[in-house]
Amino acid sequence: MPAIRSSAVSGIERRPTVALVTLGCRVNRAENEALSRTLEGMGAALSDPDAADVIIVNTCCVTGEAEAKTRQALRREAARPGVRQVIAYGCAAALFEPALSELGEKIVVVADRKAVAGATARALGSEGTLPAEGRRGHGALGRSRASLKIQDGCSRHCAFCLVRTARGPSRSMEADVAVAEVRSLAGEGFGEVVLCGVNLGCYDDAGVGLEGLLARLLAETDVGRLRLSSIEPQDVTDGLIDLMASSRGRIAPYLAMPLQSGSERTLSRMGRELSAEGYADRVRAARSKIPDVAIAADLICGFPGETDGDWAESLEFCRAMGFSNMHVFRYSPRPRTEASGLEGRVDARTAKARSKEARRLRDEMRGRYAASLVGSRQRVLVESEGFGVTGGLVRARVDGGAERGSLVDAIAKGLLGPSALDCS
Repeated sequence: MPAIRSSAVSGIERRPTVALVTLGCRVNRAENEALSRTLEGMGAALSDPDAADVIIVNTCCVTGEAEAKTRQALRREAARPGVRQVIAYGCAAALFEPALSELGEKIVVVADRKAVAGATARALGSEGTLPAEGRRGHGALGRSRASLKIQDGCSRHCAFCLVRTARGPSRSMEADVAVAEVRSLAGEGFGEVVLCGVNLGCYDDAGVGLEGLLARLLAETDVGRLRLSSIEPQDVTDGLIDLMASSRGRIAPYLAMPLQSGSERTLSRMGRELSAEGYADRVRAARSKIPDVAIAADLICGFPGETDGDWAESLEFCRAMGFSNMHVFRYSPRPRTEASGLEGRVDARTAKARSKEARRLRDEMRGRYAASLVGSRQRVLVESEGFGVTGGLVRARVDGGAERGSLVDAIAKGLLGPSALDCS
């Protein structure tokens, strides 16, 4: 691994500075956290973009809006007067390298994620390049939760999704490595480790699946709490539910299960593997065994062919599920996806109205879930003085003085605003 050379200004040695900008999903965040540790090991100092020699942007293109934000971010960072180079990597970089390269002379697009650290070293004046794998890392960029990417890629075929093309087929971190990484993070004082993956339920290391890995992490590390970032509903098995229920809170009572639509007809057109009724079955199974479990969902508005009746069915299904949170997206056609060729395009005004309606419902459901926790005992991860998050990712106020990164047990005495708890 090459060392990044420091420079001397007025006789004072100065470490080269790097800023990392994350767009998109938690997997991108986990990748930037790992990259931060690698770069620090090479001799770089992390900084804000305003003070950075090199800015690295992990890009996103899951929707048209996300792709537009990627372009805006690259232009913005390249316009900073002190920056030498802006390095773009991630999904948009892998798929749209020529177009992104044309956004500015300072922008360098690195399609191969494994080559980013080496490209950064070269931009900062280091000789040579990193080995292909670089150094494994898991820095948390100053937060009390650390993210660890244990799986990448996807071998499923949803009609609307471009991520499979950008990231390739499913592949997994070795279980022994994952155990060592989590053990190291716990030793560094992180109270919670978020296990991330593009399709987390497809984790498989020589026959060890996600449930087997979680069992090892519980037995072989002393991490305070593990959290699953997002998992497809068909991968929420009875065995996984039982393991979460028996972990006594060491696996966060939280399941982010992408729904995309509550309409059976729309789900079929999307190429989703599980029906709405199948999804509801997994929700019922989780709630029957995991106290206070938070169920979060993703919802797409305005998918091609979605009628007013389909939308009403979808929204009513979400209302019946009573999600703790819901990420709402307006459909946008993505190149090289099956959905981009479907007929029945929903006009922009209708899609916007449906999105607004869904967000109102989301806010109502978030408030109801938070209210349902009042009077219960919650384990809160302290993220700043006097505040933290519960296992269900509800913001909570706790008594001051608890160390950042620690887990404290407290009774939820009431609400702070519409969707936060007072546990002080």
